[in-house]
Amino acid sequence: MKILLVSDHEEPYLWDYYRPGHLSGVDLILSAGDLKASYLEFLVTMANRPLVYVRGNHDGLYETHPPEGCDCAEDKLLKVRGLRILGLGGSGWYSGGSNQYTERQMRRRIRRLYWKIKWAGGVDIILAHAPARGYGDDETPAHRGFEAFLPLIDKLQPRYFVHGHVHLNYNNQSQRVYQRGSTTIINAYGRYMIDTEEEPPRN
Repeated sequence: MKILLVSDHEEPYLWDYYRPGHLSGVDLILSAGDLKASYLEFLVTMANRPLVYVRGNHDGLYETHPPEGCDCAEDKLLKVRGLRILGLGGSGWYSGGSNQYTERQMRRRIRRLYWKIKWAGGVDIILAHAPARGYGDDETPAHRGFEAFLPLIDKLQPRYFVHGHVHLNYNNQSQRVYQRGSTTIINAYGRYMIDTEEEPPRN
């Protein structure tokens, strides 16, 4: 299965300069947040495939105008195309805006999902906006990853942990793909394609 990952930056290739065929072969789209609702609506329409999203720290308008035709995974475990997708959007707390959480609040959100995870028999993909601490984050309060994600990854061992929030153009040394145990951690900034039938990507 080919999965298109998107986050944080509306890619001209997929929007302004879209041409028929640019989404050929895509089976599922996952949005890790901070994208215009109109962009997600365009992608789900052009691809004619499911699109699952979580909210980023700049997606306050999703509350009143969510992307039409798309599925919100926020604080849910969705089963889409045979994949169990757990959604935990938002960033770390830094200014008190919407979709910002302290470590304690994120741990509480995770605890509330454990019965759903147990019922589903595990998770294949964790879809977040913020990174896990130490895996593609940085030291600024706005872009520090969640410590709470680390024991979650270790316990569930999903095949993929997908996030956004940290723009790869912030730092030329930014890394897109990491590995923690059996889990491949991917920064979805812009666009990135994975194929679940192939070996997990490596840097």
